[in-house]
Amino acid sequence: MSRQDMHDCIGIGIGPYNLSLAALMEEKTDLKVKFFDQTPEFQWHPGMLINLTDLQVPFIADLVTFANPQSRYSYLNYLHTHNRLYKFFFFQKFEMPRQEYNDYARWVVGQLGSCQFHSEVIGVTDVGDCYKVEVDNRLRDVREVYYAKHVVMGTGSKPLILDGMEGLPDEDVHHTSKYLFHKSATMEGSTITIVGSGQSAAEVFVDLLKEQENHSYQLTWLTRSEGILQLESSKLGQEFFAPDYVDYFHGLTFEKREEALGTLDQLRNGIDPDTLNNIYNILYNHSVSDQSPSITIQPLTEVNKIHQEEEGYVLNCRQWQEDRDFSYQSDKVILATGYKPNIPSWFMDEFEERIVWEDEMKFKVSRNYKLQFKEKPDREHHFYTVTNLEHSHGAGATNLGLAVDRNIQIINDIVGEEVYEVQRNTIFSQFTMDKKGF
Repeated sequence: MSRQDMHDCIGIGIGPYNLSLAALMEEKTDLKVKFFDQTPEFQWHPGMLINLTDLQVPFIADLVTFANPQSRYSYLNYLHTHNRLYKFFFFQKFEMPRQEYNDYARWVVGQLGSCQFHSEVIGVTDVGDCYKVEVDNRLRDVREVYYAKHVVMGTGSKPLILDGMEGLPDEDVHHTSKYLFHKSATMEGSTITIVGSGQSAAEVFVDLLKEQENHSYQLTWLTRSEGILQLESSKLGQEFFAPDYVDYFHGLTFEKREEALGTLDQLRNGIDPDTLNNIYNILYNHSVSDQSPSITIQPLTEVNKIHQEEEGYVLNCRQWQEDRDFSYQSDKVILATGYKPNIPSWFMDEFEERIVWEDEMKFKVSRNYKLQFKEKPDREHHFYTVTNLEHSHGAGATNLGLAVDRNIQIINDIVGEEVYEVQRNTIFSQFTMDKKGF
């Protein structure tokens, strides 16, 4: 493809963030765009699409509504198109089922000609006034070259496997992201241990708890957190996910931003109250008539290493508050150890020395999501990122509800005018005193 076929923008990765961007660009701009993803089709965390689990954000945080409630790509229009609107009305929940969110996103993908799967971006090169993007098209088994004025990196995250837990057989020791792929084999073990905290750990625990009566396994949950703690879900607390707070957060120094992330931990890593209630209700019913359910729930416990022995796997543990080491044996282990930013190797090869870093792992990003370059900081061809943003844009960086506001700013910046309205002063809280004082 010659440079005469220049694209206005190329998106790298097709997760919910870039899918939202593609839909919003399609609906209200004339931009020439293309989005690539190496997977065969859109699937949102397929290993964790556990039956009867809900999204943790309300349905209004779909791909488009915060930018355009009248969009044909809204969740409500998806329901209307599939004759499910009345069913959702009588469902009487603000959250959508996780499996339906996946189905909704796939419905949007099916309407967008700009999304191309089976296509891995293997290189991006800054060629002076634009970017050269090389794509391995596995469907056609060819290498493709595109040129774009701007690129948006939306490569998401990948499972975080801690040191001392790597290299073990997947069918026995695996991350929660692969839970459903190995669930049947997991339930064949006589002891199953979940390592880690947060919503994913809780959802796997409750799913295995429901299955336990049809099997004979011991179910154990070990987490280094101080307790099995609830997500901060108060209405004023949720305002920390508003764009107004992102404006404030981004203006802080790097050190203050890192400090703020720690203080907001319960907004980011707690467990949904409904999930916790569900767990307790099952445990209570399993304990009727003085029965002792075969479960162990132990916080304050680090798992530092897992090694294989003839009878299964031995977990080297430490109760950190007591400063006491112990070993625990398990046939199967599920790692709820979180995720880390998925930064492609080509990105580091091409841009590591050319962009500004706030520390060795965190690049400097403008408020409207542009990487900051050392040379030509006033460049007109921009590299936007919606990946690896917690340090720059706060706790809401991985929140689906803020994805639309991110994309509004990227689109407006590319087009050079307000295609979608940027809404501020939308919450009751404020985070600094304005010029008027009290």
